[in-house]
Amino acid sequence: MVNCSQHAAGQHGHLMLRPLSENDTHCVQFSYFLYSRDGHSPGTLQVYIRVNGGPLGNAVWNVSGSHGRKWHQVELAISTFWPSEYQVVFEATVSAERRGFIALDDIVLLTYPCNKVPRFSRLGDVEVNSGQNASFQCVASALNVCFWRLFAASVSWRQGRWVASFQVEAVQRGEQDLYRLSNFAELIVRVPPTPIAPPQLLRAGPTYLIIQLNTNSIVGDGPVIRREIQYRASQSPWTETHGVSSLTYKVWHLEPDTEYRLSVLLTRPGEGGTGPPGPPLVSRTKCAEPMRAIRGLTAAEIQSRQLALQWEPLGYNLTRCHTYSLSLCYRYSMATGSGGGSNATVRECLSLERNTSRFTLRDLPPFRPVHVRLALANPEGKKEGREVTFQTEEDIPGGIAAESLTFTPLDDMIFLKWEEPVEPNGLITQYEISYQSIESFDPSINVPGPRRTVSKLRNETYHMFSGLHPGTTYLVSVRARTAKGFGQTALTEITTNISAPAFDYADIPSPLSESESTITVLLRPALGRGAPVSSYHVVVVEEDGSRQVRRRDLGPLDCFPQPTSHGEVQAKGVPHYYTAELSPSSLPEATPFTVGDNHTYNGYWNTPLDPTKNYLIYFQAASNFRGETRINCIRIARKAACKDHKRALEVSQHAEDMGLILGACAGGLVVLILLLGAIVIVVKKGRDFYSYPYYPKKVNMNKSAMVYRQEKNRKLGSLDCSMTEQSTLQQDEHTAHSFMNTHACNTRNEQRSSVNESSSLLGGSPRRLCRRKSSPYHTGQLHPAVRVADLLQHINQMRTSEGYGFKQEYESFFDGWDVTKKKDKTKNRQDNDRHRVKMHSLLADPNSDYVNANYIDRTPRVKSVADI
Repeated sequence: MVNCSQHAAGQHGHLMLRPLSENDTHCVQFSYFLYSRDGHSPGTLQVYIRVNGGPLGNAVWNVSGSHGRKWHQVELAISTFWPSEYQVVFEATVSAERRGFIALDDIVLLTYPCNKVPRFSRLGDVEVNSGQNASFQCVASALNVCFWRLFAASVSWRQGRWVASFQVEAVQRGEQDLYRLSNFAELIVRVPPTPIAPPQLLRAGPTYLIIQLNTNSIVGDGPVIRREIQYRASQSPWTETHGVSSLTYKVWHLEPDTEYRLSVLLTRPGEGGTGPPGPPLVSRTKCAEPMRAIRGLTAAEIQSRQLALQWEPLGYNLTRCHTYSLSLCYRYSMATGSGGGSNATVRECLSLERNTSRFTLRDLPPFRPVHVRLALANPEGKKEGREVTFQTEEDIPGGIAAESLTFTPLDDMIFLKWEEPVEPNGLITQYEISYQSIESFDPSINVPGPRRTVSKLRNETYHMFSGLHPGTTYLVSVRARTAKGFGQTALTEITTNISAPAFDYADIPSPLSESESTITVLLRPALGRGAPVSSYHVVVVEEDGSRQVRRRDLGPLDCFPQPTSHGEVQAKGVPHYYTAELSPSSLPEATPFTVGDNHTYNGYWNTPLDPTKNYLIYFQAASNFRGETRINCIRIARKAACKDHKRALEVSQHAEDMGLILGACAGGLVVLILLLGAIVIVVKKGRDFYSYPYYPKKVNMNKSAMVYRQEKNRKLGSLDCSMTEQSTLQQDEHTAHSFMNTHACNTRNEQRSSVNESSSLLGGSPRRLCRRKSSPYHTGQLHPAVRVADLLQHINQMRTSEGYGFKQEYESFFDGWDVTKKKDKTKNRQDNDRHRVKMHSLLADPNSDYVNANYIDRTPRVKSVADI
């Protein structure tokens, strides 16, 4: 007895009888008790037959639930038909309710079948299998002596006896009994054997099942003389039977992944001794590897971003399994970098529904090869089809990345460059660039301007915009085109640089007026290019006399971006300064402006000009835009220095102090000149020309002498000019008129007698308000006459004296003859003696040009104190 409340759910206990070896049908009787007060099942009571010490197998009897508070009796028939050992095992299992009692009692093993009376041997007993016909024959002397429970088939008279035959058709176990004709005869009905348990599956394959018959326990009568396997597919109406000669059997030629029902048939001796099929074994074969890969993968429809695919229908003969999977894998490459520089491969596999033969791939990139592969798989294997490549159609291109737009702005041009769209979605046929002015700081430009469009070839990813307005913002758009149309537009705003203001001066204008310290010029307003003019500057450049003027052309120059006042000129050492700063509002039209008027213009002092200096006047305009400055300047005037004014100013300052001294010097000089003239005349008359031993004899002038005289005149003229240039440079080495003096000397060399013209050339430009005085030692002036006989003595005296300038004239006259060099006096003295001889012969000739030249008019001419 088991008290279920004292045990856990699922615990079980076994009661085992001793091993038995009975070879015929016998009966086990026992009583059981299953009761629970609340009506719940206390547990389960089962009976197992263990054969030859093997596993328990399946229960041959079981009962559960609550059967009231009383005992119940059971008879269990057990049969064995071959020498074997078996054991009866009772098992009690506690239910989840854990309430009530399970008990066994009165277990009896009978040596005869259940529900039978003791057997007695009877003549005329008949043994048949259930379901078959039973025949009885009774021989009696009279018919009335035979009694039977059933009906008689026939009665006949045979050899003086009545023979009665009785036929019992399809007898069953319940019809087994004693039948009396003349006496009692026993009708024995045997039940064909049937396995109690179904066959046991040992192993399953795709096309076979290996089973164990499991026929140790049967229901019915033995002995078993034949065993058969009967099987059929669960969904099939037909069955197939195979005879079995061993306890295990392999069923061949089955369909993969198919459910089969297998039963065992047992046969005992006699007609109709085959019992009904035992409990079936329901089992399924394994799946077989797919027969082959899927074929016929084609594209039903191709669009720019999707593919409609189809393939052959799937069937069991291809899948070889009812449980299978169908997958579709595809791959394509995608551009990841700007301009399509690098590609990334996208791979994806999709699980498709079974029994489908069509699928649509979506969200694909346009104009890309898509590689597709189908795979069929079941638990036993996988078959992949070959990869098929499809090309999606073109689509409108993607947008050009805004960060790929690079540009270089100028004042009237923009160089724009871009990259191909990351997603071209096809073959780019052209690019379209549109631009339109939307904003400008130049009030003369109308915005927004007209929109212009330019087309570029597919390989031209750049464009140069020309003819633009400076300082103007343009809205630029770029988009690509394929055969499907234009893609998205990339926009950017680009602002051109401002240009320097432009002046309306066709040529260098003439000054309106000019004085010693001022000059009046005409200022014309500049035209802003890209931005209005923010300020004007009048710049004065001091021109160095030793430096040639380089800025002679009209137009833009390097200009003067650094503001410098007049006081900073000497401190910084710059040659220019701002003399005035004017606002654009103060110059609405052409306005005269006086440079050097001693006024202040926006912090800059318009200082008077120095009459002794040369100046260049520049007009400068500046435009400012977003921290960017553009400057343009132009030279509008040039003012020359006044050297005579400087000298006259110095003389006037010392005139009162030097008046008497200069007058006395002038008088003495006149007396000295008259005295020298008288002496020359007296000496000439009192002495013979050829009485001096150092004069050469008179030589007749021939043609060669004439040629020499002309060449000598040319050399003397050039020496005279060089002396004049040297004297001029000593007086003012920084004046720019040395160029004009040299030019005057060359002109005078050609026309020596034109004294007035030479003086005019040395005087400078007739526009100048003051005229520079020339040196008193110019060859164009006349000197006092000296007697030819006394010329050498006069020259020696004048070399060492500081007189009226003959020392300079003498040194210049013998320049190149090494007379004045003092490095080697001994050698120079010999050379000088030789030159004196040559000079004597030259002076002794009355036709000499030098003598004639010095005898033209030797009367001294004193014009002013400055000449002295």
